[in-house]
Amino acid sequence: MITKYDELFCHQAVSTFDRPGTSAREWTERSWLQVHDIDGTAHIATGFGYYPNRNVMDAYVCFTIRDETEYIVRASRELRPDIGVFKVGPFSYEVTEPLKKVRFKLDENEYGLSYDIELDGVSPLYEEGAQQQISRGRERENIKRMVQSGRPTGWIKAGDETFQLNKEKWVGERDRSWGVRMAGADFVETGVQFPEIHAGQLFNFVLMQFQDWGATFHIREIWDDNLNMPRRWHFSGGLYYPYGSNKEPLELANVEHYFEFSDEKPEQLRRFSGGKVVMTAIDGTTKEVTIEPITICYQSPGGYGGLYKGFIHGLWMGPQWMDGYKLNVSDPEVMKEIWGYCDYGSKFTCDGDVGYGTTELMIPGKYLKYGYEGYGTYGTLTEQIATESEN
Repeated sequence: MITKYDELFCHQAVSTFDRPGTSAREWTERSWLQVHDIDGTAHIATGFGYYPNRNVMDAYVCFTIRDETEYIVRASRELRPDIGVFKVGPFSYEVTEPLKKVRFKLDENEYGLSYDIELDGVSPLYEEGAQQQISRGRERENIKRMVQSGRPTGWIKAGDETFQLNKEKWVGERDRSWGVRMAGADFVETGVQFPEIHAGQLFNFVLMQFQDWGATFHIREIWDDNLNMPRRWHFSGGLYYPYGSNKEPLELANVEHYFEFSDEKPEQLRRFSGGKVVMTAIDGTTKEVTIEPITICYQSPGGYGGLYKGFIHGLWMGPQWMDGYKLNVSDPEVMKEIWGYCDYGSKFTCDGDVGYGTTELMIPGKYLKYGYEGYGTYGTLTEQIATESEN
């Protein structure tokens, strides 16, 4: 099918632009945004997903207020023929200035949440190394990402409360990714072998911005029982600098992590409570950064990881579909259903300098460094995984 993109000199496959260079159903393009305030009041996560080999486009938002209430809206539509229209129900997305500014909107709807947010990049987009994994002889993941720290403007309306965003009190981060990606509808497909589950896993993504520099890294580890230690199968990261600094980004050679967790609440085991990382760049530069979580956004019910109330990213929901919820996240019974993948709006401190950004950290299964010997109870995703892997 010919689209407007076929006029551009950017083809990389012998096909029209509506078809990726693979028939893998897992091919995904995603644009993702986090915005949170530095006082610890509110945290929003939203994103668009594009699945040309599933003929689906979807969008979601999760908005947590004071770690008491979370608004959730999800929508999905048939991708074709409107393959170049970035709208799903009341959701819309646009690039207002390539490589620097993006805009996410949710128009008024029956679920009580709407917003209009533009993120203005503080530093240039940072290109991550490819994230690739082979499982049972088949490519499980092969993803490319670019990430950026920024400052938001706009507003969010939740029920009777309106939050005005400004660049002094609010920060934001975005991720743009594309490739073969596991973590969506492939988890609920029938008639195929369930995805490979390791004895333990660590997933850690961090994006931090200080006044004069920033840093990002992405770590994936799996527990190897034969070695009795974690095996790092993906690592990428770098130091970067604000617009106008005339400084080139610098790759990270390694990151050592020293995290702390809270198991105080049975319904929120392994909740990140702080810690530090030591980053070493390829030129030997070392930066030790302490991390303090100040907000949280629970993203599993938005479609990340678990099948919450019948929806997960990339799943065919019909030509047009939408739902939404307002949750009391202080209710332990609610938390049991949604605990899992989340982002922590964080305060970062390095040699007296203070910065802000986001920390994603999840350790399901075995990880002896932090005292965890198995899966246990870790929300709906890991309970589902543990059950499937035993069958």
